[in-house]
Amino acid sequence: MNDTNLTTTEVSAAAETADRLIAEFRALPAGSDRKREIITELDANTEALPFLVSVVADPREYDLARVESATVLRLWPPADPGLRHEAGRALLTALRDPEEDLVRQYAAMSLAPYTDDPVVATVLDTTARADEDPLVRDSARFSIEEAHRLQETGAGGP
Repeated sequence: MNDTNLTTTEVSAAAETADRLIAEFRALPAGSDRKREIITELDANTEALPFLVSVVADPREYDLARVESATVLRLWPPADPGLRHEAGRALLTALRDPEEDLVRQYAAMSLAPYTDDPVVATVLDTTARADEDPLVRDSARFSIEEAHRLQETGAGGP
């Protein structure tokens, strides 16, 4: 679904699927594991990217849904520059969440496609060197290495 050559029918079907799953997600109780499953079902659905950005940034949201959202944003970064910027900043918000170590690890690991934003690059570098959680530091280092690989292969930009 993350293809710029989709037909109008395919885009419409993707939007309908996203709308249906997002409505189901919002109707579920806060800690429902079905929320994580829904995020997985939205994988590669570009119509759902704004929703995934909002999930990863929301500290009140189910932690495993936030982890899955971060993963999807790493694998399918938005092509739209504004949404891409917003996604990077949402991941930074998740990275700063003092209550959720797992969310912080996945946020750090998911920042590679967003390092064209100088704020993201600076925070990622600082996190890799100085975060108190060694798993978050390692995730940030992974992301920095991944960002370099993406830049070398030309896959880092929208």
